[in-house]
Amino acid sequence: MKVTVKNLEAADVGAIELDEAIFGVDVRADLLSRVVHWQLAKRRSGNHKTKGISEIAGTTKKPYKQKGTGRARQGSTRSPQFRGGATIFGPVVRDHGYDLPKKVRKLGLMSALASKLKDEKLIVLDDAKLTEPKTKMLKAQLEKLGITSALIVDGAVDENLKKAASNLIGIDVLPQIGANVYDILRRDTLVLTKNAIEALEARLK
Repeated sequence: MKVTVKNLEAADVGAIELDEAIFGVDVRADLLSRVVHWQLAKRRSGNHKTKGISEIAGTTKKPYKQKGTGRARQGSTRSPQFRGGATIFGPVVRDHGYDLPKKVRKLGLMSALASKLKDEKLIVLDDAKLTEPKTKMLKAQLEKLGITSALIVDGAVDENLKKAASNLIGIDVLPQIGANVYDILRRDTLVLTKNAIEALEARLK
């Protein structure tokens, strides 16, 4: 399938043939969901923690005698029913990450790329380099392309582009090795350079 190649001035500068086996796969919402959940689970810090009864500071003395007070029997003031007591089955520090088969991750990325092409939200650039790291310059160029929310993926990210985009809300820049399902889906438009397409096709074949 052929796609028009543009430059940063929004002018057509040619066309590129996209690999049907990668950009033409069926869009699988179930795979996209699995990969996004996997990515977000890996990002969780897992440092939430509550105290068990062994960690509560306080006496081990029985608060009052077993019988004759008319109250319920109690063995410790550190028990969960008392103010300042322990938490039962509370969260502990742990890793929320889990394994996902490489095949699923690969198909998920292909599906994300295909979804952007299908929705006509894919723009191919011949190059994504700036002469100087000026946010105003980049913003003007993106407005010409009709972009307000986008992930820009290049083979090797230009430092000037990276610095200029860092001040723009809704614009992310990644090298192709870092292209992932979550970042592709969270932005409205996917912008790929020709170098990025070549690297992604080699990576996903």
